Amino acid sequence: MKSDLFSEGNLVRPAAAPGMTLQNAKSVKYAVDGEVLARQGSMIAYRGSLQFERKGQGIGGMLKRAVTGEGLPLMSVRGRGEAWFAHEAANCFIVELEPGDALTVNGRNVLCFDPTLSYEIRTVKGAGAAGGGLFNSVFTGHGKLAVICDGNPIVIPVTPDLPVYVDTDAVVGWSARLTTGLHRSQSVGSMIRGGSGEAVQLMLQGEGFVIVRPSEAREHTTG
Repeated sequence: MKSDLFSEGNLVRPAAAPGMTLQNAKSVKYAVDGEVLARQGSMIAYRGSLQFERKGQGIGGMLKRAVTGEGLPLMSVRGRGEAWFAHEAANCFIVELEPGDALTVNGRNVLCFDPTLSYEIRTVKGAGAAGGGLFNSVFTGHGKLAVICDGNPIVIPVTPDLPVYVDTDAVVGWSARLTTGLHRSQSVGSMIRGGSGEAVQLMLQGEGFVIVRPSEAREHTTG
């Protein structure tokens, strides 16, 4: 049988070592030898002896997700084998964290990560009424994290003398050491007259970077 479908770029090769690699721009391959944590419903294929188990966020995490619609619904994948993860053909990127690094990521943009990483769902200070950016996941430790983004991400440096303002529906993540707050970019009078549709942004200050997507968020399913 002949077809471009069977080109070298599409064929899966045996993993050289445990851990995650990009299968292609839209999916991540994880050679499991123990455990990996992944977004619920993100597994698209696997081979080997693997078990999948829903992982709770704890009472606090469940409450936050119920209140905001955000959070990080996870599953644990255990055993030995290979698993492939993707979500709605979003672009995939692998971030390697080293000791001392800390990255804040919106729960909707997390695909999978090494169990050596620690994560905590935190309130975004100053964003209580900003919608999608209210709760995010802060990752620390040493290991790899796969992040998804609809479209090609934009990484904007943040410096002490030049804060950055982002739409809470477009933000993917940022350096966890940045400080956050709400910023109103139009007057009350303008809002009463209909406004621009961009009334409130998340302000980030300090030294680091912020990652945004080239479109505002749409509703995603997590099943």
